[in-house]
Amino acid sequence: MATKDVLGRRGEDLAVEYLRRRGLVVLCRNWRCRDGELDVVATDAGRLVVCEVKTRSGVGFGDPAEAVTSEKAARIRRVAQVWMGTHSVRWCEVRFDVVAVLAPPGGRVVLRHYEAAF
Repeated sequence: MATKDVLGRRGEDLAVEYLRRRGLVVLCRNWRCRDGELDVVATDAGRLVVCEVKTRSGVGFGDPAEAVTSEKAARIRRVAQVWMGTHSVRWCEVRFDVVAVLAPPGGRVVLRHYEAAF
């Protein structure tokens, strides 16, 4: 597995652990369809929470959350609609979050959760 993939997986694992500690129930991870992928789909018992996880080892290319462009957000919304249809989820409130994980080699991990980010 490439170093980038290992870092991304670690960030997703940390994000899922964090979301669970906050009381969310994770329904699935890394759900894919031909239109794209959802990193984490969870629920807080009142709504569906679709969470994009961005992990970086440094800020040389900006804060991890900055990687969620308007185009990326639109794609995640489309894929979330496909997920809901595939899982027979009728209408429900949906919140789109971003969890940004900064994990420098040998340094302290910083996780930021942006609720209703887009």
